[in-house]
Amino acid sequence: MPTFYGYIVLSLVIFAACGEAHRDSTPDNQAAEQADSLAYPQESNLRNIRQLTFDGENAEAYLSFDEKRLTFQRKAEGMECDQIYTMTVDGEQISRLSSGNGRTTCSYWLPDGASLVFSSTEAHDPGCLPSPDRSKGYVWKLYTEFDIYRINSDGSGLQTLFASDGYDAEATVSPNGDRIVFTSTKDGDPEIYSMNLDGSDVRRLTHARGYDGGPFYSPDGSQIIFRASRPQTDEELAAYDELVSEHLVRPSNLEVYVMNADGSDIRQVTDNGKANFAPFMHPDGKRIIFSSNMDASNPRNFDLYIINIDGSKLRRVTWFDEFDGFPMFTRDGKKLVFCSNRNNNKPGDTNVFIADWVD
Repeated sequence: MPTFYGYIVLSLVIFAACGEAHRDSTPDNQAAEQADSLAYPQESNLRNIRQLTFDGENAEAYLSFDEKRLTFQRKAEGMECDQIYTMTVDGEQISRLSSGNGRTTCSYWLPDGASLVFSSTEAHDPGCLPSPDRSKGYVWKLYTEFDIYRINSDGSGLQTLFASDGYDAEATVSPNGDRIVFTSTKDGDPEIYSMNLDGSDVRRLTHARGYDGGPFYSPDGSQIIFRASRPQTDEELAAYDELVSEHLVRPSNLEVYVMNADGSDIRQVTDNGKANFAPFMHPDGKRIIFSSNMDASNPRNFDLYIINIDGSKLRRVTWFDEFDGFPMFTRDGKKLVFCSNRNNNKPGDTNVFIADWVD
């Protein structure tokens, strides 16, 4: 994306691929011990945590509609940038979906389970493209080369779904299986749009100056939750406009918002002045789980939090002292998929986990 992953781990992510992902096996007699050891004492909502990947930088793992498979982006040792993979929910049968060319990001299953959407720069450059200039501090690059594609789950049938002169990425699909929501700079500012599954009927949903991104639909498809920056002062607005003119944004101050699926009735949920991202709504439609560095002295330390949709009853979920993010509930709310630096083989590794959720 800038999947917020780039900010979180600060240059530890943007994945690429060559062949199939490697998976270290976990002996059966160690499985129960691992599930217990992966949780911290304060993590009362999580039980039976299971690690699904075991090496490299793996992130943004999202369930298929039948919840039998996951799609995620991955960068293993020796890879230059991320590529898209799929795997079964037990962590087996991992295979690369994208071609290995260009940067890729933001994959998500379509309702048929036989195809997915993701973004890639492949049509513009087979390489990974230069990283953003850090002379302006920590910024995201909104690569205008990113377009949104549809692809079969076996890697065949690649077709362009949406392409503009701007950055087109961060696509997810309504649980109703009728619309795709995504972020684009096609009109200059990074805004949220929706479209039909075939790329038709594109509608702009947000209109405020500031970055709007990372959108997800609510369980019934009636609302959209997202992350956004809202520069206010003349100085903040001038700095923001300068960065956007260079296809950059600074992600250090993002809040969680919710709006109706047609873009109406936008409401701010969080208000802590920190980096809040990857919001996903609990199946009860009343709560939002998200990742934030709000309690961290080190801005790279992100944990999961859950909050009522009206902004009340904020509660911390994870307590690992590095990165926890990209949460997604199963439709019955009994399991949570997330990504974390915990139990990694080496610093910088991020892996996919699934846990039982206990309210």
